[in-house]
Parts: sequence; C-alpha cells; structure tokens
Amino acid sequence: MPTQFNPSDFLKTVPGKPGVYRMYDASSVVIYVGKAKDLKKRLSSYFRKNLPNVKTQALVSHIAHIDVTLTHSETDALILENDYIKQYMPKYNVLLRDDKSYPFILLSDHRHPRLAYHRGAKRDKGQYFGPYPNGGAVRESLHLMQKLFPIRQCTDVYYKSRSRPCLQYQIGRCSGPCVGKISDEEYQQQVKLASLFLRGKDKQVMSSLVGQMEQAAQDMEYEKAAGFRDQIMALRRVAEQSEVSGNTDDLDVIGVHYASGMACFHLLFIRDGKIFGSRSYYPKIPAQTELEEILHSFMLQFYLNVQVQRTIPKEVIISHGFVGVTELESAINQALGRKVEIKTSVRGERAKYLKLAVTNATNAVASHLSHKNTVEQRFVALEESLELSGPVSRMECFDISHTMGESTVASCVVFNREGPDKAEYRRYNIKGITPGDDYAAMKQAIARRFDKVTADSKIPDLLFIDGGLGQLRMAQEIVDEKFADIEKAPQLIGVAKGESRKPGLETLIWGDSEDEFALEDDSLALHLIQHIRDESHRFAITGHRNKRQKTRNTSTLESIPGVGPKRRKALLQFLGGMQEVKGASVAELAKVPGISIEMAQTIHDALRG
Repeated sequence: MPTQFNPSDFLKTVPGKPGVYRMYDASSVVIYVGKAKDLKKRLSSYFRKNLPNVKTQALVSHIAHIDVTLTHSETDALILENDYIKQYMPKYNVLLRDDKSYPFILLSDHRHPRLAYHRGAKRDKGQYFGPYPNGGAVRESLHLMQKLFPIRQCTDVYYKSRSRPCLQYQIGRCSGPCVGKISDEEYQQQVKLASLFLRGKDKQVMSSLVGQMEQAAQDMEYEKAAGFRDQIMALRRVAEQSEVSGNTDDLDVIGVHYASGMACFHLLFIRDGKIFGSRSYYPKIPAQTELEEILHSFMLQFYLNVQVQRTIPKEVIISHGFVGVTELESAINQALGRKVEIKTSVRGERAKYLKLAVTNATNAVASHLSHKNTVEQRFVALEESLELSGPVSRMECFDISHTMGESTVASCVVFNREGPDKAEYRRYNIKGITPGDDYAAMKQAIARRFDKVTADSKIPDLLFIDGGLGQLRMAQEIVDEKFADIEKAPQLIGVAKGESRKPGLETLIWGDSEDEFALEDDSLALHLIQHIRDESHRFAITGHRNKRQKTRNTSTLESIPGVGPKRRKALLQFLGGMQEVKGASVAELAKVPGISIEMAQTIHDALRG
C-alpha cells in the first residue's frame, strides 16, 4: 500500500558515507536491512524511475520511513547489517534460520569416561569433539564409535545402578567397566585411542593397535590379539570410506543451486582431510530475489553468526562468485579474529568435491520442487527437523491398547512416502504378561515384529513408540538385540503425550540417547508424527475392542465341558444371571432343567477354579 514517504526530502539528508539502512513500513516494522559503501548512492537507486526488479518495486511501495546508521568502514557496515538482520528478521531480506547450537561429542571426565551426545553450554567436565553439522552426524558417529571402541555410552545414573553387564556388553559394544569386566588401565587405553580417533589421528591409533596386537600374540594371548585384529580391520574400513585426500586441510565446500524461487546451499565440512559431515540449507527467499543477493546474504549470515558454536576453516570454497567477497573476508577476520579465504575457482581434488556439493544442491532443489503431495512435504520436513543422516522411506509406529488389562492388543502401522501403507499393518494379541503391564506388552510386540529379521527384511528407518521412556527402553532393548549383527537398524523415537494429552504438546524422545526434544505445533514434521501416532492408536483400539467383544460374547460357561448354548441359556434364565450362577451351590445348580447332579458338580468346580 503506497505511503506518504517523500524520498526527495529524505535523500537530501543522507551522507555519502558507509553505513547501514533500515526500511520501515506504515506499522513501523522493519521490512528491509541493507548496507552500502556510499549510503546516498545506494538509497538513491531505490527511487529511480522504471525499477527493473519486481521485488524492489514491491519493497519501495511499502516504505514509510528509513533510518541510517553510519559506520567507519564498509567492513563495519557488513557486521552491523548482519546484526540487524538477526534482530529484525525483515520480510524482504533473504533469511537463514541457523540459530540453534551445534552438537558435540562429549568424552566425560570420569573414572570410566562415557561418550555422549551434547548440545548447548559446555558445563560438563571432559573433552568436546566437534561441532558437528547436525545431530544425525553425531548419532552416526557415536554408533560407529561403539563398533570401534568398547567405551560406555550409558548415563552415569544407569552406570552406577548396574550389578551385572547390560546388553551392550553382551553384543560386544561395551567393555563392562561398571561391573569390573575390564581393568581401569585397559579401559583408559581404549579411551585414549577413541580420543585420538576423534581428533583425526587415525594413523597413530592404527599404530598403537598393531603394537598391542603383536604384544598379545607374543604373550600367547591369542583371543586378545584377535580382538585387536578385528578392531584394526574395522578402523581401516572406516578410514578408507572417510578419506578425502592426502592432505589435512580444513575447508568448507559450498554447492549452490537456485531455481523457481528456491535455493539450496549444500555444505561439505572437511576437517583434517576427512568429510566431517554435510548439511543442506534452504534460506527463506522473498519473491523475485536475484542470486547475487542470496549468495551475499547466506555467506554473511552463516559465517558471521557468532552466537552459534561452529568451527570456521581457513578456506571456504563456493560454486558461485558474488560482489563483496573481499569485504566479507575482512568482516569475518574482524568479527572472529581469524583469517578466512573464500575461493570460487579451484582445481584437482577440491574441484571434485565442489562438483559433488553442487550436484547435491541441484538434486535437493529438484526434489523439493516436485513435492506437491502433502505427505511428501511432511516427510521432508521430518528429515530436516530431526537432522537425520539419510532419507526416510518407511516409518512404523507401535501402540498398546487394553481396558484395565483386558484383551491387550498391540498395533503396528506403516507409512511410506505416499502415506499409510495399510497392506503392511499388523496387530499382535499380547499373551502371558501381567494384565496392564504396558512395558511387557511393548517388549513382546517389538520382539515378535523383529523375531526373524534379516538384512533383506522390510526394516523401518524410523520406529515410533507411542508412550513414555519406559516403553521406549523396552523397544530399544529388543532392537539392539535383534539388530546386533545387522548393519541397518531403525532409529527409535518415543512419542510421549503432553499436558492434558493435547495435540501439539507431545514430547519426543530419542531411543538411543534418551534425549527429549519438541517440535513447533505448526511444524509439518510434527503433523506427520501425529498422523502416524493417531493412526496407530486408532488401529490398536479397533483391534482391542474387537477382541474384547469377542471375549465377552464367549461365555465362561461355554468353556466348561458339557455346557453348550442351550444349557448356558437355561442356567442364566433359571438363576437370573452370571453372578447368581457363580454363587450357586451344587444343589441349586442341579435344580436347573437339564442339569444333572454330576454336571452341577462340574460347573461348580469349574467356576471356582
């Protein structure tokens, strides 16, 4: 809506110096923030006749007021621009939402240190490794570490309460320090190797393991030597897969693709010559925005976000050049106190990884633009929100239903990229447990679902458990056991009901770390989780009600040998109901037509156990 802003009068007061400008609408809301080497020239360009850019035309039509802030240099203006964008989140700026802290791996300071996922302030004592690009990369790394180094990952509370080895010890993924299955010296040796490995010192770790293997062989401790041999082989496979080049450079490789109003920045984080992780970013872009502005805004907001704990490499490689690279390098150097070199033209090994990043960015944009189906959009949102290390093609959700412990039924519903796959739905009639024991019911259902699982079975990428931490632990225990020798295991997530059981207040719990988290109530990812949870709940209740009705329709009397429908009817009619039949004596039962004294005795004994 046009305003009464007079650009001619305003421009007379603007100096030709570097600084930052903020544009406001009629409601005094900041709608755009920009910087300029010469404020007068830059702001004058907005009020020319025949503006070529549709976005700029729309912006100018909403300007009601402009504030300017002078700076000593263009570099200072760049830093201030980023601060203002973060503060005001203007609708006409390209916005990168990257405010959350980055995750680390923590090696605790403890008699028997644990490896753990950590995000947030570094209050716990110990060594921190990272930060990693996303939570999925941390969980993947921790899963790998369990296979390489038998160091505990359980919480201290769980560790202190152990009186016998847990399942992780049984499957060879923990050395059992809690119950003295390994000496302190040997455990510390494994901790030292894990620390070196997380620092990228693979060769040093390999050399140490080879020396220990040879020493064990000389001492004729062949079983111990075989353990070191297996550890060396596993480590060698990992090193071969993650090796990028012969050097030990630290660099970020950024591939960019922009199409139909959507941009993807795919980053490869390379540290010590290895791919430390990758992540795609999708900035919020106003309509008709030029690529030049998108590139500038992303680099500005990503590398000047000092609130986020992230390692900044010495070299950044990006697939597209943009105006202001030199100023950005100076701003990073000034704000972060270190020199960063931004390159767009590279050769050799670097060019290969830049091509890989561009390919990933291109594929990501094409994939997003083709997501016309609501379910598909929700799956994408789920992958991004949970920061998973790979795509989700199959999800399953388990729920338990019963009435005061009666007729317990477990449901398993399946979703694929097209939505509910009802042909794959399953129900399990739960037997042999204490009535009302949801933990045992969940444990039995999961055990039956994965009873004969193999690498070729239909394995879900995500397995949701409708319930709290207790049900989740039961399920995780079974999955750990069943998938001990299978490479691909489902990621478990508990869905605990929120306050007053209202939708949108659910608490989500990671099965492996037991960390709790929540999603926004308008999140597409949460909507998908709610959908599969509700479908599982519906399917479980339907199965439970059918079973309960069938049970109640089958009278206890008919289970007694010699009592059929006719005698059952006679007993109920003559005595007036089931409670009266149960309380009747043998003589009273024998008075019922068609019931002999012998049959009366049989009924009396059966009804009393």
